[in-house]
Amino acid sequence: MTTTPERYNIKAAEQKWQHRWTDAKIFETPRNPVAGKQKYYVLEMFPYPSGKIHMGHVRNYTLGDVNARWRRAQGYNVLYPMGWDAFGLPAENAAMENKQHPAKWTHENIAAMRAQLQMMGLSHDWSREIATCDVSYYRHQQKIFLDFLKQGLAYRKESWVNWDPVENTVLANEQVVDGKGWRSGAAVERRKLNQWCLKITQYADDLLGALSTLPRWPEKVRLMQENWIGKSQGVRVKFKLTVPIPNHTDVEFFSTRPDTLFGASFIAIAPEHPLAVQLAETNPSLVDFIQECRSLGTSEAAIEQAEKKGFDTGLKVHHPFDATRQLPVYVANFVLMDYGTGAVFGCPAHDQRDLDFARKYHLPVKAVVLPPGEDPATFDVGNTAYTGLGTLFHSEFLDGLGIEVAKKRVIQEIEKIGIGFGTTQYRLRDWGMSRQRYWGCPIPVVYRVSDGAMVPLPPEQLPVQLPEDVNFDTPGNPLDRHPTWKYTTCPETGEPAIRETDTMDTFMDSSWYFARFADPFSTDKPFDKDIANYWLPVDQYIGGVEHAVLHLLYARFFTRALTQCGYLDHMEPFAGLFTQGMVTHETFKDGQGNWVFPEQVTRDEKGNPILVATGAPARIGRIEKMSKSKKNVVDPQSIIDAYGADAARLFILSDSPPERDLEWTTAGIDGAWRYVNRVHRLITGVLNVLPAMGSTNSDAFSDAAIKLRQQAHRTIGGVAADLENFHLNKAVARCRELTNAIETFKPTDAADAWALREAIEIGLKLIAPMMPHLAEELWEMMGHKTWLAETPWPVADATLLEDDNVTVAVQVNGKLRATITLPMNADKATAEAAALREPNVIKTLDGASPKKIIIVPNKIVNLVALINAPIAGLDQ
Repeated sequence: MTTTPERYNIKAAEQKWQHRWTDAKIFETPRNPVAGKQKYYVLEMFPYPSGKIHMGHVRNYTLGDVNARWRRAQGYNVLYPMGWDAFGLPAENAAMENKQHPAKWTHENIAAMRAQLQMMGLSHDWSREIATCDVSYYRHQQKIFLDFLKQGLAYRKESWVNWDPVENTVLANEQVVDGKGWRSGAAVERRKLNQWCLKITQYADDLLGALSTLPRWPEKVRLMQENWIGKSQGVRVKFKLTVPIPNHTDVEFFSTRPDTLFGASFIAIAPEHPLAVQLAETNPSLVDFIQECRSLGTSEAAIEQAEKKGFDTGLKVHHPFDATRQLPVYVANFVLMDYGTGAVFGCPAHDQRDLDFARKYHLPVKAVVLPPGEDPATFDVGNTAYTGLGTLFHSEFLDGLGIEVAKKRVIQEIEKIGIGFGTTQYRLRDWGMSRQRYWGCPIPVVYRVSDGAMVPLPPEQLPVQLPEDVNFDTPGNPLDRHPTWKYTTCPETGEPAIRETDTMDTFMDSSWYFARFADPFSTDKPFDKDIANYWLPVDQYIGGVEHAVLHLLYARFFTRALTQCGYLDHMEPFAGLFTQGMVTHETFKDGQGNWVFPEQVTRDEKGNPILVATGAPARIGRIEKMSKSKKNVVDPQSIIDAYGADAARLFILSDSPPERDLEWTTAGIDGAWRYVNRVHRLITGVLNVLPAMGSTNSDAFSDAAIKLRQQAHRTIGGVAADLENFHLNKAVARCRELTNAIETFKPTDAADAWALREAIEIGLKLIAPMMPHLAEELWEMMGHKTWLAETPWPVADATLLEDDNVTVAVQVNGKLRATITLPMNADKATAEAAALREPNVIKTLDGASPKKIIIVPNKIVNLVALINAPIAGLDQ
């Protein structure tokens, strides 16, 4: 008999277990790891403290929490910390808008988001919590910067930069998306500034080559980094000016297609090229053109999409292999000064950009690569450049060669006559990490007033703390106009000095936080080297693919730089990477085309969308990534309040493979909530028929009990394999199947009841990483005094993993005559009897008795008999 279960009070149960876990500190990892246990470091990309979690957070941290809880159950030393990427422009912008200090705004948001995340039941070790805006964190970052400076990994130079006119700061190339600032969306401009840079290019080849050592990274991320680093083989070559001018006798360029040199029809230089700058001193029209180019921005996407424009300088260069040809020199808006030499030669027939430019300015187009099967006398590219394979023609000593052979041959000739050399070029540029803003880590250097010398601060003068008395009434960096903080003395001479008022890019903060998490208790150094070496690399890192060439590439460089400086003995920060899909939702508009929130829309009796407030028709738009601008967001707080954290977690895990986008639907969360209540109702309803904890099992199980036990034990390995491979939706499906089996099982005796308890306990252990509050509550109801969160992962009984029955081949004199189904490991008598009952075997024997029966257990029964010879033409 079963009892009628009480309704599950989700909110009370979840709050109870969250408080108990916190009070017991069961998720805290000791500073000194427990000896004899294998480590496992789980980490999600830490959040920016905007003040409110969103569904992307719910998905990201649920994935990490399931992984951390499962690894603990497997017996690992698990490190699963949490912190805040707390510096950045949003806080500064909020300060300007709300007349509130960025520190106050940031820490209030941290408190709000911490409470929201804890409501999800996440098993983070909050004792290791860090915020990158706290001086206890950034003081160590300043010391790291000084060590980079000593190693030549940090340096200052004047260079052309990406300038965001809205945020009034410099952006790295990686932070320019489609020609716009990655946060503001403003069109990026070019400016020349003194900037602090990190020498990421020093590791370009290693960063590229080591991608092959990261098999647990998504292939798409490795490919994105490979393309961003952009290793290419080519040539640097000089074309002599026909009429030299002061300071310039030639133009040097880099090209990956030297095989097409005979097709060159022009030279293009960047607006910032020294030759262009010199010419602009006496040419106002060129000044105007250069200014127009600077407003275009610096990203490849912006340049690719823009109309190709050039300014004819009037200069020409000699073609090195054809004395009869002279090529005009243009200043062009599509050439970047920070790639190669800031100059290129244009071969219009075999580069679409060059072709568009040549057609615009009526320049020659000469094909020099002949496609297979084309007639060299008639081939013409028209308005589409030919970029495929072929053989060289119209190219003198290169005629008849394939492209790769021609490249090598022309480089040999260039080196022979002394006008250039073969070289390797990278698309990757050094990381410009200066930012003209207040809310960031101060750069610990000063500039002596007397001679302008840059002087690093000695470690004993760290930290350089941000001043609290800043004013945001005027646009720009308040540090640059601070009346006292800015002015100091030189640590070497005691003379007046001015502090560096730029602060560090926030990607600096997130490029080493994973190492600080390993030992955030250290005060005299960023972390203890031995402890960090134990925990690193991160075993499972989880976050968005949008950081493939921002955070992830920078973190890989930073780890190498930290090792070079003696902080670590690792080159890679993340052994495994998982990039989760986005959370999406339908979009809705009212009759005037204004976006409306999902909760403002309902359905009429015909299923048509209408506005809740007015009953007027609403329009359904595309399913898109949740965004505030399109109002297709769902508040996680309201979901947790209405359905509970376990239901939200379950829906996040079960509705879609985690690497794919997840569409949030009301039906989906309703279904998850019903399952949570169903499991509670099912188990509390049979508590009175279950034997007491520790009861001994019986060998006399019914067939139904054996079947239930087999399914439960087989589910253990299946769920484990799914969790290992991030097939979390499959793991949920297996648990649901086990729930169905438990629900349909009706115990009839003590042995059955024991089997039921065993299956339930296995089921609770399996769902614990996914629905921890429900599992813990039911575990306690079943009489356990220990934490389910600290209970080992179940071990399957090997004897229950075997199939009940096997298919066995029956042969007569070595020929297959039938197949039979037998119980696994059936005895000889049972196998013989079943084989001899088969009609086709009886027919084949034709009354003869087997002289010998050979049995291969669970595989073959072979009957050897003297039978009549077959009639010719018939097969017995």
